[in-house]
Amino acid sequence: MTSDSSGPVDLASLPKAEFAFPGPLRDAIVAAILNGRKTATTALAVEYAHEGEPLPELGERSVVVDSADRPVAVIEVTGVRVVALGEVDTAHAVDEGEGHTTIAQWRAAHERFWHSQEMRSALGDAGFTVDDTTPVVLERFRVITGLRTA
Repeated sequence: MTSDSSGPVDLASLPKAEFAFPGPLRDAIVAAILNGRKTATTALAVEYAHEGEPLPELGERSVVVDSADRPVAVIEVTGVRVVALGEVDTAHAVDEGEGHTTIAQWRAAHERFWHSQEMRSALGDAGFTVDDTTPVVLERFRVITGLRTA
């Protein structure tokens, strides 16, 4: 286990950070986090409400897991904003590290994910859709500790 200036990281005490669903998308996102391209993410506010979870807070740390549920990094929240989907800016989209250079590209990819059967099932709403007014949680983070050894 590695540590930063604040001392050793106790993985058991940290919540999991699961990006997307297990599979190719999660694997690509985890790779982008580990190589430093991804420093931001977007979630639907309704996801937090549906799960009964509080919104992320500044300084909060979590353990990023890969598709096999293995811990790969510890991240720390450096910023949180709730905005309408139509207000997401290009800088945030680029900082998500998934290769999007325009809001239109970013939005199309996110709508495919949010309108997927898997997401609709997770939300318990077979007809779930987003529009410009849908509240989204824009989160920024930094990697505190990488946990992969190879």
